[in-house]
Amino acid sequence: MSQRTRIGTTVLGYPRIGPDRELKRALEGYWSGRIDESELVTTGRKLRQDTWRELAEAGLDSVPSNTFSYYDQVLDTAALFGALPERFTRLGLSELDTYFAAARGAPDAPPMEMTKWFDTNYHYLVPELGPETRFSVAGGKPLDEYREARALGITTRPVLVGPLTFLLLAKPADGTPDDFESLRLLEPLLQAYAELLRTLHDEGVEWVQLDEPAYAADRTDAELEALARAYQALGELQHRPAIMTAGYFGDLGDALGVLARSPIEALAVDLVSHPSAVDRLASVSGVQEKEIVAGVVDGRNIWRTDVDAALSKAATFLGSARHVGVSTSCSLLHVPYDVNAETHLGERLRSWLAFARQKVDEVVLLGTALREGTDAVADRLASARAAATDRANATDLRQHRVRARLEALRPEHSRRSDYAERAKAQQAALGLPELPSTTIGSFPQTSEVRKTRAAYRAGRITEEEYRSAMRAEIERVIRLQEDLGIDVLVHGEPERNDMVQYFAEQLEGFAATEYGWVQSYGSRCVRPPVLYGDVSRPSAMTVDWTSYAQSLTDRPVKGMLTGPVTILAWSFVRDDQPMAETARQVALAIRDEVHDLESAGIRVIQVDEPALRELLPLRSAEHKAYFDWAVESFRLATSGISDATQIHTHMCYSEFGDILPAIDAIDADVTSIEAARSRMEVLDDLDAAGFARGVGPGVYDIHSPQVPDVDKVSEQLELALNAVSGQRLWVNPDCGLKTRGYDEVEPALRNLVTAAHQVRARRGVASG
Repeated sequence: MSQRTRIGTTVLGYPRIGPDRELKRALEGYWSGRIDESELVTTGRKLRQDTWRELAEAGLDSVPSNTFSYYDQVLDTAALFGALPERFTRLGLSELDTYFAAARGAPDAPPMEMTKWFDTNYHYLVPELGPETRFSVAGGKPLDEYREARALGITTRPVLVGPLTFLLLAKPADGTPDDFESLRLLEPLLQAYAELLRTLHDEGVEWVQLDEPAYAADRTDAELEALARAYQALGELQHRPAIMTAGYFGDLGDALGVLARSPIEALAVDLVSHPSAVDRLASVSGVQEKEIVAGVVDGRNIWRTDVDAALSKAATFLGSARHVGVSTSCSLLHVPYDVNAETHLGERLRSWLAFARQKVDEVVLLGTALREGTDAVADRLASARAAATDRANATDLRQHRVRARLEALRPEHSRRSDYAERAKAQQAALGLPELPSTTIGSFPQTSEVRKTRAAYRAGRITEEEYRSAMRAEIERVIRLQEDLGIDVLVHGEPERNDMVQYFAEQLEGFAATEYGWVQSYGSRCVRPPVLYGDVSRPSAMTVDWTSYAQSLTDRPVKGMLTGPVTILAWSFVRDDQPMAETARQVALAIRDEVHDLESAGIRVIQVDEPALRELLPLRSAEHKAYFDWAVESFRLATSGISDATQIHTHMCYSEFGDILPAIDAIDADVTSIEAARSRMEVLDDLDAAGFARGVGPGVYDIHSPQVPDVDKVSEQLELALNAVSGQRLWVNPDCGLKTRGYDEVEPALRNLVTAAHQVRARRGVASG
């Protein structure tokens, strides 16, 4: 296998939603019945082929395939190896509809759990495995896509989630014994991988990429031994393609040596998130027999690469490895397509940025410089250096007033009274019943609302016409909630395009893109803003809309804000100062908004932090430093207010166990969390940790189109009451409702309120 073509320059993956979100529209068209399967498949085929052509024409030595997905690459892996739960396979649906049922649910078949892909804002579907799981090569997607690219004259490298990462990300299937460990399934899973590798080899595939990002996190000796066993077995296969194992999102630690000593041909390493891995890897035994693919171009952020630093990292392996290639640190799934489409951005800011297409060019540039010398590309290197120098010297990115305010803050500025005192003051002010009902914030964004916002942005309607339309929608949402009987209302957020972008567009130090879409899950896309300078709030951002909503009703209306950690997590953040410093700047701006809402008479304010878990470092040694600044920023944003003002926060689709201390430390009065898909599992952890504040576990999954009936919601509430007292338990969906339609939302919320009333009645308490 040493005679195979070298990897050389490559990327570990590429965006797949389409430059104009073509896949999003096709998926939603198929799910709604507007298009058929053939049209969806045609759209997918065109996106794949356009990507392969683009990467080949850019000059990459190795082009990845099997990075396209109709929903999620982990779900693809489960389907590929016959590991979809039986509740979907027995529905009698087509292969494609069975796949979508696993992602989105079906009647009497709740969807698979969804959670964050390591410390990114991408969500994956969690495999469900147990002793009864039987693996086999049940699909042909990697082979089919390889053949499809070959028909275009492009030889590709199929990419697969690695066997260990697949197992380590899985959860026990329902009914699985408590002592079951997914690694027990390693040998049968390896047999399925081996069968697939042999099939790919027989087809002429030269290289495959097996992704093992799970080893960027803390791993036990048993898990490291399993990694060694797996890659020894796969490496010793007689008939297989050459294997490149990719580890990213952090330092692989001891797994570096394990993989370097295994009989695989190449190792792709992330040298952006943890540059310290460079020197250590260069001295690891076994590296001299490997091709090292140096991930020196950031696959997760959008700043242009420091070409001199990147070349220095890659050159470290010259002489110590069999060959050195250049790549991105991880898949480019996490960045937008093309910065050249952002013509509304200032030319100077745009010159500092690199999206996916530009990052491919950077990889090719660095590969050429490494292979042929810097003189071969001197002009392009000089251009990159000039942009980096210009950004480093941009003194206008710093605001003295913001830095002076932060310097003047003292610890007492981030403190509130004890929760027991606050709870009494809040109950006296709000008079809420036991098990109060609310929603997470947003209501469905109808086509009329979106058209109105677009018309206003395009100048086709006046500001007065726009505000009138938004106020009419707010009143409609308020009246609907009153009719449904919800206890704490929201204004529905019709004026907001996105929970981060909306604020970024009103804060100094941010820039918003027009086409910078990034896939979050399935058809869901977000447009992360660019945080490039010091942050401040020129004026109030939400007070007028929330005050208007409150004027329409006697029931409390929540002010809805996004927290500083989530604003950072869902933005492309400046990398020229510590994240903690940037977080404090954002927190100060949110603090100003909290105080203005309170002054306007808003007594319930929700500061959402769904990304609190997302930014948690993968290595436990780094957790404390993160918790320190994340907790401080939230408390800075939410302190300095009356005890009677109730602070809520919201967190969703995370593994909460690791952040329970932080959930407690941020000291919110009420914390709403995703719990529907996991059947309230997180509440036992909260209870065991002694969490004693209000909690609102989501009682139905808004990411599924299925409408929960009253009995199902009641069942969820009864489960919750096993861990949370009725005085502290809130009743709410598990996330905002903007992506759903009113035909789903109205019956779901009506059932939610009915279930709350029924449970109150069974407990002998009034519904208020």
